[in-house]
Amino acid sequence: MRAVLQRVSQAAVTVGGDVVGQCGPGLLILICAMPGDTKDTVSALAQKIAKMRLFKDAEGKMNLSLLQTGGGALVVSQFTLAADTSRGNRPGFSGAAKPVEAENLYLDFAESLAGLGIGTDTGQFGADMSVSLVNDGPVTIWLDTDAP
Repeated sequence: MRAVLQRVSQAAVTVGGDVVGQCGPGLLILICAMPGDTKDTVSALAQKIAKMRLFKDAEGKMNLSLLQTGGGALVVSQFTLAADTSRGNRPGFSGAAKPVEAENLYLDFAESLAGLGIGTDTGQFGADMSVSLVNDGPVTIWLDTDAP
């Protein structure tokens, strides 16, 4: 799986003018399922993200995790994280998991975060979404479960 984490003061997803998901202070997580991802991949990534120390402590250092701060998560499916830009100027997306598999893994990921005690909202899989956020820091982290 690939994920982009953005530490936010707030974030929201709208579809057709309606807010379908939002969070206050916490993380906006853009997530992409890749071929070969499993429930074990999902669980491991959710646990890693929940424990990553991306939030400021009393001294202003990034020492606290989402679990420690009680922050929320807004999880948005983002197949474009699988973009292959190695040929030409038009990215290819064949490296992303097939839609049915990707949706199941995306929902499993959101459920895994929620199961860890993190307030979790989602976007709407496959929809044309508008995502708004106030990036705090800014702090943006890229993760790939296949990266060394």
